[in-house]
Amino acid sequence: MVMVKVFSKSLLKSGHSIIIYEIRLSLILSNQWCNALKLSASFCGCITMQILSSTAANGSAKKIYPYQQYAIDTLFEKMQTGTDQLRLLFQLPTGGGKTVIFSEIADRFIRQYGKKVIVLTHRQELCKQTSLAMKNAGVFNKVVDSKVKRIAKKDYYHCYVAMVETLKHRIDDGLIDTKGVGLVIVDEAHHNSFHKLLNKFPGARVIGVTATPFSADVSRPMKSLYSELVLGEQINSLIEQGFLAKPKGFAYEVELNTLNRGIHGDYTVSSSDELYSSKIMLDLLVHAYKENASGKKTLIFNNGIFTSRKVLEVFQQAGYPIRHLDNKTESTERLEILKWFKKTKGAILTSVSILTTGFDEPSVQSIILNRATTSLTLYHQMIGRGARRLPGKKTFTIIDLGNNAERFGEWDAPVDWQNIFENPEIFHQILAKASDDIHQMPAEMRNRFANSTEISFDVLAVYQTAMDKGEKAKTVLRDSIRQHAMMCAENADTVSQAFQLEHELDKEINWRIKQYSKCLGSVTKNYIKWLGSDYRSRLHGLIEKIMSRRAAMRAAV
Repeated sequence: MVMVKVFSKSLLKSGHSIIIYEIRLSLILSNQWCNALKLSASFCGCITMQILSSTAANGSAKKIYPYQQYAIDTLFEKMQTGTDQLRLLFQLPTGGGKTVIFSEIADRFIRQYGKKVIVLTHRQELCKQTSLAMKNAGVFNKVVDSKVKRIAKKDYYHCYVAMVETLKHRIDDGLIDTKGVGLVIVDEAHHNSFHKLLNKFPGARVIGVTATPFSADVSRPMKSLYSELVLGEQINSLIEQGFLAKPKGFAYEVELNTLNRGIHGDYTVSSSDELYSSKIMLDLLVHAYKENASGKKTLIFNNGIFTSRKVLEVFQQAGYPIRHLDNKTESTERLEILKWFKKTKGAILTSVSILTTGFDEPSVQSIILNRATTSLTLYHQMIGRGARRLPGKKTFTIIDLGNNAERFGEWDAPVDWQNIFENPEIFHQILAKASDDIHQMPAEMRNRFANSTEISFDVLAVYQTAMDKGEKAKTVLRDSIRQHAMMCAENADTVSQAFQLEHELDKEINWRIKQYSKCLGSVTKNYIKWLGSDYRSRLHGLIEKIMSRRAAMRAAV
């Protein structure tokens, strides 16, 4: 039900808000409410409706769960006791219902204070989706997009949803008065684009909402924009309570040595395309899908359009139902593809830069990270697309082809967001070290050892295991040499070919010796040099022994 108040325009012009009629209608159409009031057509042309929130008239439009109600009460209590310039940052995992929460806050704020609320988004699609979600939650609002050039002072909406760039231009041009705004809600608040607008609302309270209260820009931490962090439920808690699906993770260690990091810190599209469009990575992707997600509705996240289209090609050739989507796809085609994905059983959607935010399809059963990222936010957003819970869906699959879980930890593991919010520079250092410590083999080299399934060797982990078992440290290099020898033998037909492959491992050997030296503690450069020489000598001898034994077995047959 919707509350409708009818005003006389002539009285409104004189500054009076005199209610002539107050009615409740389930549907608002001009001819219907004119007939209901038995008003003449001429009078109907001289009146204005003020639409209030339906929650004021008929209660909340969507069920609010206990953890959501607690968050709403906590945030509102802090707003009531704080100053008008209060800035709060609210953290809640993807799938926790943040739109439901800030819709209820907006509605309660409008009813209690009678001031306007503006919700800021950073993308056009999010702007429309947020507006619709708030309407469905009972909060009527107006979208401020490129079509809206000015908001008149006599505009009777109490809530607006705006894209940050559009709103900034309108404010800078003096077309929108911000003095009447009492609350600004920032969706996906971790994005850096919002900081330029927050000071445009004098006297307004600010609530930022995000799943990851961490800025990728070390020079602009979240604590510089927000005075306090309010924590929502953790992912593991929402899983235990049955609000999110439980993940089943499958990680494939990938050598990422060829990836380059761009000016913003994440891996570049060009270097990612080169790696992930290679035959060996495409084969690994198909293998991982067959093993862990066959027949499941699946989202594949890529870093580059070229890679995504190669994924499309390979899966189509294999006979799988798959479509491709990126941020350059026309809106009509995008809607058609999303409709197809929704209704098609076992559908696969490979995408780039389009489905990480604002996309809600609970029937997704599997997420494939066909990329590496240094962005904690992106990591959580991608996996969160599969976490929605349904009556027949208690679990979902995560396939990691970018060593992302090794970099950030398991998606559902508890995170100390308060510490990250208060000490972002330390967390930046931890992430940088985690990215650097993950050893990576170049794709070209990996192709030369295509017959070997095991090519990675975690020196630090093997050393720790050896110490725990009471074994000598040198067993680490012994096992490493055995693995390298098998790699050369498995990918060569003759001794000379195996020896050629041995030389290809030169940089890999240097890295393993360096890691082993770290385990030993303080060692001299001469000792490290000797370790490398001894390693190569023993490797050469073992390769010769393996290949000779193989030749003898062939001769015997």
